[in-house]
Amino acid sequence: MARIEGVNLPGKKRVEYGLTYLYGIGPKSSRDILSKVGVSLDKRVKDLTDQEVANLQKEITAHYRIEGELRKDVLLNIKRLQEIGSYRGIRHKKGLPVRGQKTKTNARTRKGPRKKGGAVSLKRKVTKK
Repeated sequence: MARIEGVNLPGKKRVEYGLTYLYGIGPKSSRDILSKVGVSLDKRVKDLTDQEVANLQKEITAHYRIEGELRKDVLLNIKRLQEIGSYRGIRHKKGLPVRGQKTKTNARTRKGPRKKGGAVSLKRKVTKK
């Protein structure tokens, strides 16, 4: 099992898809890295030699921002938007969708589960005398 930047890559998968387990590397970046290093796309992660893993590690650290560094950059960008009071920053703060989606019926991922006590249940209940 190969370990790159503190992440264990799954041994049974092809290297092309195994590299996508690193935060910040998608399928396109993975193919670019493998072509630069000279590793076959069809090779499995468990079949990589120590030299190939070292070459992959060197290529990734030299040319890509991944894992902790990338997560930190994203959080700092969001924090900057909140501090300057931009529209996007305010939406981040409130926990609402940031990129223009409608929120009347959808957006449950950002807003969380529905809250009880909607408009219907808040109406005064009629009691019989």
